[in-house]
Amino acid sequence: MTQPDVSSFSRLVSRRRIIKAAAALGGVAALGPRAAWARMPMDAPVELAQAAATTPNPPSVISNPPRQWGPDAPPEIYPDPDILTVDPSFGKYLLGITAIHRLWTGGKWLEGPIWSSEGNYLIFSDVQANITYRLIWETMEVTKFHDPSMFGNGNTIDFQGRLVTCQDFFRRLVRYENDGTLTVLADSYQGKPLNSPNGVVPHPDGSYWFTDPPYGDQLSEGQPDEAGGPANPNGNLNPRTGDTIGSPTYKRQLPSQTYRVDSNGTLTVVVPEDVLKDPNGLDFSPDYKTFYLLSTGPGPGDTGGGGDGNCYAFDVSSDGKSVSNKRLFTDFMVDGVHCGPDDMTVDVDGNLYFSSNAPLGYSGVTVYNPAGKLIGRIRLPEACANLQFGGPKHNFLLMTASQSIYALQLNTQGAHPGN
Repeated sequence: MTQPDVSSFSRLVSRRRIIKAAAALGGVAALGPRAAWARMPMDAPVELAQAAATTPNPPSVISNPPRQWGPDAPPEIYPDPDILTVDPSFGKYLLGITAIHRLWTGGKWLEGPIWSSEGNYLIFSDVQANITYRLIWETMEVTKFHDPSMFGNGNTIDFQGRLVTCQDFFRRLVRYENDGTLTVLADSYQGKPLNSPNGVVPHPDGSYWFTDPPYGDQLSEGQPDEAGGPANPNGNLNPRTGDTIGSPTYKRQLPSQTYRVDSNGTLTVVVPEDVLKDPNGLDFSPDYKTFYLLSTGPGPGDTGGGGDGNCYAFDVSSDGKSVSNKRLFTDFMVDGVHCGPDDMTVDVDGNLYFSSNAPLGYSGVTVYNPAGKLIGRIRLPEACANLQFGGPKHNFLLMTASQSIYALQLNTQGAHPGN
């Protein structure tokens, strides 16, 4: 009997084998022709094996031409080529049939995303535009929430569902009450004005922990110092220009510190500047026994070199009021590139998701397990500032990245209120 040619042989292949091989091809398409060929099943049909060897990589943020975004872009490829599994343990958190989506664009510098379960919307700040926005989940419509926001920066939702915001313009931490009033939680320490509260997280005991670097002490994100202050040493800048409400002016007098404000209003330093410079993003482990804190770059008026760009972990005391045992969690070096952090969020298994400001291909998100091991990366076409979990099931990672908001559905949930 004569041997069938390749085309005849292929027609004899069962439908199950074709489906099996096609699934394998779809799972390795993002790896490139050589890697795709290497991972094809031994019993794959010849045509599919040949296709695996010649199929080009799908477009990504680093391809040329680059990946397109928005409603007019082609459908996403599964698996998403910009979701990188560094360690196999990251695989359990990926759905496989989901992709990174850009939900909205048009901001100037977006930060402070926080999820409202009661309202089913995402709140986020456009710091430089002086507006806080709301993204309504059912319609994906973006509306103004606070305009002006007094250069609102970081936000959180506390255990009572109230919005807490860092206001750069007034250099204070405020809470929006359920009856519509506003409470100033902290605006000074030992009689001196705060620098510009940046990030804030709630604690189950009713306190709020927040960082106070000087990043808001500038024209674009708040209000510069009075003449002679560290952020305006020569007095060339006029902090009253553009002020239509007659607000007070400020002069930086405090070091960059991390604070805890008790439910009774008592403000204490939990991490002084000599322990960690220029604190920025912060969060707790799911059990609130570990406190994580980012040290970022120099702010306006800093003369000591600023922070080191690392994340540190601390043990939280049994009464939940102080920390000790500072230790390096990660230095964010990936392939010799420093994936500079700004913010973090934590899932229910204790994995930490950090925003990354780095060159294209490394901007986006880095994911570390509780032991400090890098397990995954999410590449975005813009530098990512802040991120939180959200969505009705708290299983979407929502990322404010420069001008846009991106979302990725994951097989996990945020660990704390608002995420």
